[in-house]
Amino acid sequence: MNGSSEAPATFESATFRYPVAPRGRQLLLLSVAALGIVYGDIGTSPLYALRVCFSGRHAVPLQPENVLGVLSLIFWTLLLVVGVKYHAWILRLDNRGEGGILALMGLIRLESRGGPAVRRGILLLGVLGVALFYGDGIMTPAISVLSAVEGLELVSPVTEALVAPVSVGLLVFLFITQRRGTARIGRVFGPLMFLWFVTIAALGVAAIARRPDALAAVDPRHAIRFFSANALGGFLILGVVFLVAAGGEALYADMGRFGKKPMRIGWLALVLPALVLNYFGQGALLLSNPAAARNPFYLLAPRWAILPLVGLATIAALIAAQAVISGAFSLTRQAVQLGYLPRVRIVHTSRAEMGQISISGVSWAGMLGTIGVIVLFQTSTRLADAYGVAIAMAMAVTTLLAYGVSREVLGWSGARALLATAFFLAIDLVFVGANLVKVPHGGWVSLAAAAVTFTAMTTWRRGRRIVSKRLEADTLPLDVFLDGVARKPRLRVPGTAIFMDRVSSGTPPALLQNLRHNKAMHERVVFLTVETEPVPFVSRRKRMEVETLKEGFYRITLRYGFMQDPDVPRALENGELGGRKLDLMDTTFFLGRETLIPHGALGMAVWREKLFALMSRNATSAMAFFRLPPNRVIELGAQIEI
Repeated sequence: MNGSSEAPATFESATFRYPVAPRGRQLLLLSVAALGIVYGDIGTSPLYALRVCFSGRHAVPLQPENVLGVLSLIFWTLLLVVGVKYHAWILRLDNRGEGGILALMGLIRLESRGGPAVRRGILLLGVLGVALFYGDGIMTPAISVLSAVEGLELVSPVTEALVAPVSVGLLVFLFITQRRGTARIGRVFGPLMFLWFVTIAALGVAAIARRPDALAAVDPRHAIRFFSANALGGFLILGVVFLVAAGGEALYADMGRFGKKPMRIGWLALVLPALVLNYFGQGALLLSNPAAARNPFYLLAPRWAILPLVGLATIAALIAAQAVISGAFSLTRQAVQLGYLPRVRIVHTSRAEMGQISISGVSWAGMLGTIGVIVLFQTSTRLADAYGVAIAMAMAVTTLLAYGVSREVLGWSGARALLATAFFLAIDLVFVGANLVKVPHGGWVSLAAAAVTFTAMTTWRRGRRIVSKRLEADTLPLDVFLDGVARKPRLRVPGTAIFMDRVSSGTPPALLQNLRHNKAMHERVVFLTVETEPVPFVSRRKRMEVETLKEGFYRITLRYGFMQDPDVPRALENGELGGRKLDLMDTTFFLGRETLIPHGALGMAVWREKLFALMSRNATSAMAFFRLPPNRVIELGAQIEI
C-alpha cells in the first residue's frame, strides 16, 4: 500500500481549511504562518548554540580552526538532520496529514503485519518517544526565554540579577494566558517570526562581509579536521551542536497544522538561509574579535540596536515557547484519545481554529516545571549543558519507527528503508552519546520527567486493559440477556435510554444495575460505544453506525480520529432508531462509574495499581468528556478489583 499515492481533494489542517490544496496567495500565507508555530524552536537556537560551544562546560579553545570546525558541524547538522531527514523523509510519513510520534504509531497500527510481540515492542518504543518529547518540553521554553533576556546584560551589568526573575515572569504570563487562547495574537506570530529571520540574516550578512573567510566552513573537511584536533572534546561538543536541530521533532509534530508544502517552502526560502547566515556571521565575528564569545549573537548588532534586538528576541522566544506549549496540548489530546492517558478536560479557546485548545493540568505542570528549571539552572549556558538528552533519544525513536512505515506507506524496499534508517540512526546515536555526558550536570531532569510520563502512560494503558478484561469476564453475554427479555418481558417506560458501553460484546453493567433497582426498561434501549480510530480525522458521514438488535434494543458505534474531540449529543442529533428520529430531550444517558480496588493479583505491582486507581479517580468524568447534558445523565457505580 502506498499512502502517498493519492492527492487529497481538500486541504484541511488544525489551523486552516481550504476547498483545494493551497496555491498562490494561500500557500504564501500558510508558509508565513508556519514560521511562527513550526520554526520557533529552531529559529531561536542562534541565541545560545554557538556561544555555548566556546563557553559551556565542554567548550573548545577559541581558535580560528575550531571556529570553522564548529560552523561546519552546525551547517551539516542543519542540512542533514533538519533538511534531509525531517523535511525530505520524515514529513512524507504523515497520517492523513498529521505528524508526530503518535501519528506514526497510528500508521503502524494500520499497516504493520508483525506479530503481537513486534507490535508490543513498537508500542513501548512509541510511548517512550512521547515521554522523551515531554521530558525536554519543560526545558525548551526556559532556554529560549533565558537566552533572549540575557541580552540585557550587554546593556547594563546591573541587569544581570534581573534575567532569571524577568524570564520567570514572562513565562508565568505566557502560561496563564493559555486558557484565554492565542487565536488573535497567533495571527501575528508568522509576520513577527518573518521579521526575526530577516533580522538575524541581515546581522549575519553584515558580519560575513567583514570576514568572508567564515564561509569556508561549508567545506566538511573543516569538521573532520576539528575532530582530529580535538578528539574527545570534539565529540563532546556535538552535544551542543545538536541544539541547532533539536526542534526537528517539534516541526514534525506540527505538520498537521499547515501541511508539508508550506513548511518546506518556509524552510528553504527563509529559515535555513537565515540560520546559516547568522551562525556564519557569529563565526565571522569570533574570527575578528574572540572577546565577543561572551555573547556573539547580540554583539553582531551595533550597540544602539542591542536593546531593540533584545525586545525582538524575547518576542521570538515567547513565540517559540508558545509553540511548544501548544504542541504539548495537542500531544496530550492525542494520547488521551488513543488510550495512553486518562480523560482530561479540553477547553477550546477559538471557534475558528480547532487547533486552539488548552488543558489546564498540562499548563500547570508545564509552568511549574519550567519555573523549576530556571530556578535550578539560572543561566542559558548552564541550561544548555543539560538540555537535549531526552529530545536526542526521541529523534532516534522516530528514526526507528520510520523504518517500518517507510516500507508499508511509501512502498520502499527493505534495502532502501534499511539504508536510510541506518544512516540517520547512526547520526542520531552519535548525538545521543554526546548528550549522555549531560546527565550528571542536569540532563537527569528531562530524563526523570520522561520516566514519570512513561510510567504513567504504560500504567494507564495496562490498567485499562485489565479493567476491560474484568468487565468483559463479568458481563452477561448480550444474546443471553436479549433472549431473557424476550422470554420474560419487563415493564417498558416511554423514552430512550442510552448506556455508554466500553465492552461492546456484552451487556453494560449499568443496564443490569438499573433493571435490578428500577424493575423497568425504557421503550428504546441503546448501547453506545465511542471508538478512536488510528487516523487523525473521521468524516461525519462515517461517524455513526447503527445496528438494530431485537426487543427494542439498538447498538450505536461512534468513531472519531485522534485529533477530534468526541461530542456525543452532536453526533446523535440527526440519528434514527427504527425509522424514528432520536429525540435527545426524551433521552436519558446511563454511565457506569467504577471504583477500583488494588488487589495485586493481575500482573501489575500493587504500587502501579494504586497509581492507576489514582489516575482513574482524577480523570475527567465521562459526562464532561463526551459533552453529555448534565440534566440527562444518571451514573451507576460499581467496584472492580484489579
